[in-house]
Amino acid sequence: MMNRRDFCLSGATALLTACTGQLFFKASGKIKKVYIIHGYAATPDDHWFPWLKALLENQNIAVDAVKLPQSHQPDFDLWQTTLAEHIGKPQKNDIFIAHSLGTISLLHYLSKHKPMSIGGLILVSGFGRRLPKLSTINGFNVDAYIDSANLDLAAIRTMSPQIYSIISGNDSIVDPEESLKLAEQLHSKIISIPKGGHFLAQDGFRQLPQILPPLKHFLEP
Repeated sequence: MMNRRDFCLSGATALLTACTGQLFFKASGKIKKVYIIHGYAATPDDHWFPWLKALLENQNIAVDAVKLPQSHQPDFDLWQTTLAEHIGKPQKNDIFIAHSLGTISLLHYLSKHKPMSIGGLILVSGFGRRLPKLSTINGFNVDAYIDSANLDLAAIRTMSPQIYSIISGNDSIVDPEESLKLAEQLHSKIISIPKGGHFLAQDGFRQLPQILPPLKHFLEP
């Protein structure tokens, strides 16, 4: 797989358009909403989230970049309540994009509500179980948070044939093996980026152009 720089230097017109910050597809009009779910110690204003939100909204696609409270010390129940306030019952044309701790939070939410179908799912640095190398971070008990999640991955597999996992080969926060394991369990398509870090701004990701091809697949007729 290409790294982020190689991706943006590709000669393909569509990819070049994506890397300049302009959307290279036209939505079918069937999409209800795109939800962006951030992770630990983040807000919707961090990393690549504002870039993606603006990109989609410029195409008149409704976007909800959910602001999860107390993200430096996340409370599992409070995050679930916040997701419920924003998402309600997931709809068949809704698209969900989640990063890091947001992935297991979203997967629990989908497992609980069990919609018959959704429009698509993209997990960035995803995981579905305890992280052996990260039981705590800055006093936050990661293990306890993860233990609160109850995932029905078999049910989630049936919600959409369009599930993608974006995985970095040198992610120092979420072990790539954990992301690969989750991708395998979800039967998701994998976009592998050798040196993406944890896809944070400090890793060079104020944009995430690799997310655009799956979105193109979701959104176009």
